[in-house]
Amino acid sequence: MAGQPLDRNLGRRVAEGLRTPGWTVHRIGDEFPDAGQDVPNEEWIAHGLFCLDNQQLHSLEMAERLHTRRDAIHRAVERGGPAAYAVRHDRIKRTWP
Repeated sequence: MAGQPLDRNLGRRVAEGLRTPGWTVHRIGDEFPDAGQDVPNEEWIAHGLFCLDNQQLHSLEMAERLHTRRDAIHRAVERGGPAAYAVRHDRIKRTWP
């Protein structure tokens, strides 16, 4: 499966933590100039957006949570978008639209 852009707020450590077990990860900055700062949300969100519902996690915990929900994330990507999902400790939840 092709990689999805990783939100700039998750940083390099989370990207590397996902690449280690074999994920294909593209950081927003790899896809859009200035990490997408000047790109309208409607444009970059069309690539799919998964966020964590707990921003207090350490980088490795963030990567682990995303990896644990990998199958659910892939199923959501296959359904198409644009859409946004929160990755919770027990499931993913569609948050937009």
